[in-house]
Amino acid sequence: MVEMPRGPVMLGVEGLVLGDADRARLLHPLAGGAILFTRNFESAAQLEQLNVAIHALRYPRLLISVDHEGGRVQRFRDGFTAIPAMRTLGEHWDRDVAEAAREATRLGGTLASELRKCGIDFSFTPVLDLDFGSSGVIGDRAFHHNPNVVAHLAAAFCDGLAAGGMAAVGKHFPGHGFVAADSHHEIPVDDRPMERIAVADLVPFAALIRKGLAAIMPAHIVYPAIDTKPAGYSRVWLQDILRERLRFDGLVMSDDLGMAGAIGEGDIVARAEAAVAAGCDVVLCCNDHAATDDLLARWKAKPSTELARRWAGMEGRSPKPFP
Repeated sequence: MVEMPRGPVMLGVEGLVLGDADRARLLHPLAGGAILFTRNFESAAQLEQLNVAIHALRYPRLLISVDHEGGRVQRFRDGFTAIPAMRTLGEHWDRDVAEAAREATRLGGTLASELRKCGIDFSFTPVLDLDFGSSGVIGDRAFHHNPNVVAHLAAAFCDGLAAGGMAAVGKHFPGHGFVAADSHHEIPVDDRPMERIAVADLVPFAALIRKGLAAIMPAHIVYPAIDTKPAGYSRVWLQDILRERLRFDGLVMSDDLGMAGAIGEGDIVARAEAAVAAGCDVVLCCNDHAATDDLLARWKAKPSTELARRWAGMEGRSPKPFP
């Protein structure tokens, strides 16, 4: 086992087991963790073996993540509970507030405990975007259109995650739900003034930050009334608003630098440098392994004590007894 601090890159793994190229990437000083996808899953037993192998490479161990929200976005299914889309909790809220909150906590606990059992350290959840009825890529991934309902249900869901031993990642700051465009394929533009965003989209983020949210993922969206750069590349959003105004002190992780919404800054190294200069602690390079190799070969970033502290906030805890 190699001893080295966690770096600022979270990267994808190619298949069901670690190949030589995977090991070389994960042992690079810039690597801080791995993100897994459906391509990395065959069974719960296989997944656990893969995660054991990743964790055994380094000390402190690399942290392993997944986009596993429920509904459309659930990477592992066979042997895992089918978590419903978060909109179902919002619909439940409209019928019975207390029961919806209890169900949100139960589902968060189920999701976390099942993933932790297989060696996943955290999932990129909950979605804090609002359901404005205009975003197909968000849609039923959002809890509700009302920001206060989203805040309450997301907080209850995070209670479940914590009980299952898992930190939470709120996304997509400052809000992806208003725009119709999908940032996986283009750069969306949200023309609303700050006043409208502040009283709606920012409400769940502010509430979860006060609750101690461990990490946030910014959106690859341009809000031209606030800044000309996408939020993930914007010091205005990440420093002035997120760090100073909302007083967030956790880990900021970029969305995938391979997405179309991220490519405006240049090649993969330029994107990573721009994200970190804006205020991201960690950058994601998920699916383009050649780009990952290029990033690891040419980027000159160095780990810091601040990065180590924020990474430590994402470490999984022993799950509490959960029904």
